[in-house]
Amino acid sequence: MSTISLRLPDSLHQMLRTLAEKEQVSINQLITLAVAEKVASLATEDYLAVRAKRASRKKFRRAMAKVADVEPEERDRL
Repeated sequence: MSTISLRLPDSLHQMLRTLAEKEQVSINQLITLAVAEKVASLATEDYLAVRAKRASRKKFRRAMAKVADVEPEERDRL
């Protein structure tokens, strides 16, 4: 495990402290979770960009042609 020194504005530190108390976790755990969430989000964005480059409109249309042309059930309507 690594240790980093992090400088935060007092106002952000206080907000972190309050939120950590509310969530019943340490500030360290809250920051770790927030960083992990951001890293996962960025990794997903990169993954989707790579997948999008492999996209084929022809394959998409072929797949969509297999979908039944029926009205959605009441609970699925917008």
